[in-house]
Amino acid sequence: MSQDKAAFKARVRDWATKLDIPVQAIAVRPMRHKWASCSTNGHLNFNTDLLALEPELGDYVIVHELLHFFVPNHGRLWKSLMRAYLGDYERLEERLKRQPAL
Repeated sequence: MSQDKAAFKARVRDWATKLDIPVQAIAVRPMRHKWASCSTNGHLNFNTDLLALEPELGDYVIVHELLHFFVPNHGRLWKSLMRAYLGDYERLEERLKRQPAL
């Protein structure tokens, strides 16, 4: 399933609204070693390889990055927020790890 950058960015904006996180800029570009990154000034970068994946895997990466604006690590609070928004996020995480892109 493939989607375009505009649709993906719209999903990022939807999630940012849902999580009440102000986003300054969203970029979708080739990244060699990661699915996404975020900066403290509200900039998000997503790997173009996400466009070819199932939307729920993209949502995992989107929520993962957005939550880092609240929680900079992957500790208990981050995990419970992931679970609150995505349910069994570990299942998605495992599926994403099996993707050949990275």
